[in-house]
Amino acid sequence: MRRIFHTLILVGIFGWTSSIFAVPKPHVISFGKWTAAKWCVGPQAKALDMKIRALYVDMRLKEFTTGMPHEVTDRLFVVRRMFRLNDTLPTETATTTKWTWERGGWLLVDRVTGKVSQLTLPEFDSFYSTPSWYRDYVAYRGVSDDGKKLFAMVAQLGRRKPILKKALVRRMAMMCRIRSVRRRSGKDCRRG
Repeated sequence: MRRIFHTLILVGIFGWTSSIFAVPKPHVISFGKWTAAKWCVGPQAKALDMKIRALYVDMRLKEFTTGMPHEVTDRLFVVRRMFRLNDTLPTETATTTKWTWERGGWLLVDRVTGKVSQLTLPEFDSFYSTPSWYRDYVAYRGVSDDGKKLFAMVAQLGRRKPILKKALVRRMAMMCRIRSVRRRSGKDCRRG
């Protein structure tokens, strides 16, 4: 009886420690083929052609993306998100559903864990902001919540507050004045 009890304890300890030292399951992250889609910029604007592809993690569809991914580290990369929006009203019939594509924010993808998460960039607007990436830093034009102020933003992944946030309103007003003075004097900005 004592021998069986010790054997069970030994097997339990061995089973517990083997699960601790087990090798993690590798995740397969891949992109699907490029698909052409129409992106409606505004209600009266014409639709623009965009290339969209699916993001798969372990052969399961996670998100739709556009553009090329940016390698942050050997483990992480970011890619622009696209999503489909049902553009039908509740009063319309179900047979006339209209799906439109919208640009979203940025996705952070971890190759080791297979986790796909939405990046939260401060003052980022998915329509007006065009980011420029360098390692884990991103520079873009930020828009305030009310849409009246523009900012030059530099943010680092993993930080809540931006590293740089400068208002662009005065500079834009000054550039407009300079252009109007040059036009009146006959000197165009493009000619010098």
